[in-house]
Amino acid sequence: MPQGSILVADDDAAIRTVLSQALSRAGYEVRSTGNAATLWRWVSQGDGDLVITDVVMPDENAFDMLPRIKKARPELPVVVMSAQNTFMTAIRASEKGAYEYLPKPFDLKELIGIVGRALTEPKGRGPRRNDEPENDEIPLVGRSPAMQDIYRVLARLMQTDLTVMISGESGTGKELVARALHDYGKRRSGPFVAINMAAIPRDLIEAELFGHEKGAFTGAQARSSGRFEQAEGGTLFLDEIGDMPMEAQTRLLRVLQQGEYTTVGGRTAIKTDVRIVAATNKDLRLLIQQGLFREDLFFRLNVVPLRLPPLRERAEDVPDLVRHFFTLAAREGLPPKQIDSAALDRLKRYRWPGNIRELENLIRRLAALYPQETIGASIIDSELSQPPASSIGDEAAGAETLTGSVERHLTAYFSEFGEGLPPPGLYHRVLREVEYPLISAALAATRGNQIKAAELLGVNRNTLRKKIRDLDVQVVRLTR
Repeated sequence: MPQGSILVADDDAAIRTVLSQALSRAGYEVRSTGNAATLWRWVSQGDGDLVITDVVMPDENAFDMLPRIKKARPELPVVVMSAQNTFMTAIRASEKGAYEYLPKPFDLKELIGIVGRALTEPKGRGPRRNDEPENDEIPLVGRSPAMQDIYRVLARLMQTDLTVMISGESGTGKELVARALHDYGKRRSGPFVAINMAAIPRDLIEAELFGHEKGAFTGAQARSSGRFEQAEGGTLFLDEIGDMPMEAQTRLLRVLQQGEYTTVGGRTAIKTDVRIVAATNKDLRLLIQQGLFREDLFFRLNVVPLRLPPLRERAEDVPDLVRHFFTLAAREGLPPKQIDSAALDRLKRYRWPGNIRELENLIRRLAALYPQETIGASIIDSELSQPPASSIGDEAAGAETLTGSVERHLTAYFSEFGEGLPPPGLYHRVLREVEYPLISAALAATRGNQIKAAELLGVNRNTLRKKIRDLDVQVVRLTR
């Protein structure tokens, strides 16, 4: 007996054939059509248990038909396919009430799995809100498989208040994702408030987050609202959450557990209605092991983990990003530019230690400084071979240089083993080798003052003392 009846609509006969064969083999009864009119006739007649449709049909766009389908048969799940696999396609599919969105080309096993879930889950999943923002500006760019996965997760999260933890290297677009969650979610009419923990003195973070009363500390001459109060009804983006001091972590945990907080110097609990989105470029699990981050807070924040891939893992997105940034530069008054294929290939092969932010800065520089309308490979080679201009003490530039140095060292280390692999436990061995010179350098810079060294490193003084003892033992062992 068939497991259910599937209606397939796609103007590509080859796709209809492939889907019909795959679904039939899986035990479903399949009817297929190449136009929206026939699909609508079947649906309106009560046929089919599930619909699979392409977005662009010769006679009607599926997004225009979806509201009619959901009104006529609200329990009928609709799976939307599209070759226009952008962030906005995924969002519109979700907003219009689609059960799932699949970018083309898709995996048949994944599709069969989606069909099975849709037919066995409780019915009645109604349409999403249709008051989507009137904004054609695409907040996220890229068609790579990694980005498609992110789009689909974001589309599912838009109408929820789930706490999201975004992880990724610096420059991967964590705040863009947080803004997209807000701007296309159900809190879009409320404020979006961002705070970067690494940019605020540690002793002021609690007051910045929760506000303070008059006289709460030296210099508090009047009551001041905090970011939680400013974000009421909207979204609070906690960037670089790994840099939050332990005392502020305790306060934040109370907000997540009880939905209320007190101002610094205040005694009255204040109820709050804020969605939390956090981001980090650090390994929070490692910080937990080091006693620098609360494990219970991590689990409260990490309800939906979302990892943004570095640009080197999605090199196929570079052409789209280059065109996007050139377009933005032209809108800002810079001369319009384009790039030839050889230059584009050079950009795709580059490792981008600064990720999308580095690419955007390069494109703006190309638009502003070079008179050529078409940028060639020689210009790209010249730009990428130059060390990044920075002032002394620029932490971002220093981190990039260190990253490259460590990567070269590890590549050489792995090559020593030929086709084999290093002994197990490499992760912790590398951490120990990095920790020892780092702590030694910090102690040397502070003339052995452990209090100053701990402050410089951003670790607890007791943690530093323990590491000094442990590293001394390891150093003795290594020299025997």
